[in-house]
Amino acid sequence: MFKNRDFRRMMIAAACLTVAASVCACIFFGWVAFLITLILGAAIITMYYFFTKKRYADIAELDSYLVKVLAGAEVPDITDQQEGELSILKNNIYKATTTLNYQKELLANDKKALSDAIADISHQLKTPLTSMMVMNDLLGSEEDPEKRAEFLRTQSGQLDRMNWLVQTLLKLSKIDAGTIVMRPEEVLAKPLISEIIKPFEVQMDIKNIRCDISSGDIVVKCDRNWTIEAVQNIVKNCIEHMEDGGRLVISCDDTNLFVQLVIKDTGCGIAEEDIPHIFERFYKGKNAGKDSVGIGLALAKSIMEGQHGDILVSSKEGEGTEFKVRFYKTIV
Repeated sequence: MFKNRDFRRMMIAAACLTVAASVCACIFFGWVAFLITLILGAAIITMYYFFTKKRYADIAELDSYLVKVLAGAEVPDITDQQEGELSILKNNIYKATTTLNYQKELLANDKKALSDAIADISHQLKTPLTSMMVMNDLLGSEEDPEKRAEFLRTQSGQLDRMNWLVQTLLKLSKIDAGTIVMRPEEVLAKPLISEIIKPFEVQMDIKNIRCDISSGDIVVKCDRNWTIEAVQNIVKNCIEHMEDGGRLVISCDDTNLFVQLVIKDTGCGIAEEDIPHIFERFYKGKNAGKDSVGIGLALAKSIMEGQHGDILVSSKEGEGTEFKVRFYKTIV
């Protein structure tokens, strides 16, 4: 404490002032006044000394706290309910360190999520790549034109799968980075649903799947292109989980709070334990197909959340699944 030059100067000045005041009191009022003035001055200096010493101890405690924070150690709660500048400083420092710890946890979680995503992507790409490498080796030695054509068709299918995976991951990355701006516009539900269904008409015809559409003249306010992308992923999931002769029903409802597209299938359904996880990236439930990647529904969810919407799902194994794609009229 005495290493502080300003504190030394204050103590010396206070001592000199006390002595000077005591001498003047002695000259003008006698020895009694001298003693009273000297004792009073000494008491004030002593009080100032102990008060300053306590402040130094509090500052040293704060310094030790900050050193622990910088070292990454667990720090205790230093919130102070008393009044005063130092108490305010303590509380603000604690708020700052709490925020830093929270950001540190978020960063650690993001790193883990990135690591897991890279591992999942590597796994998803490894399977078709391995298949293509084998097919490529076989093509070099195979002379039968029919088998060569079959190998080429297999390679083409694997390339399509890889291209879809890469494109989907790029879309997810753009949404996560916030580089995509949703541009909502008023769209009639009927032509919107027709455009969603169009790419699946041949596939539904092959599987003899009946599609019933009921929309009326309802208007949906959404980003047309991204909404088509989201709902197509849901429809694709429904068709993949339906047997031949199934039924797909798409309807539109308008309420005071939201407009929703309802997609209902007669497929195998989703296991109860899988329902909370179906929108997680690369998650595949027990009823997932062998070619399922587990990313289509995650993309659909991200797109809808980007429009301040939501997707709700209800399902029962063996009976089918119902998706509700909601577009809220006000942000909730």
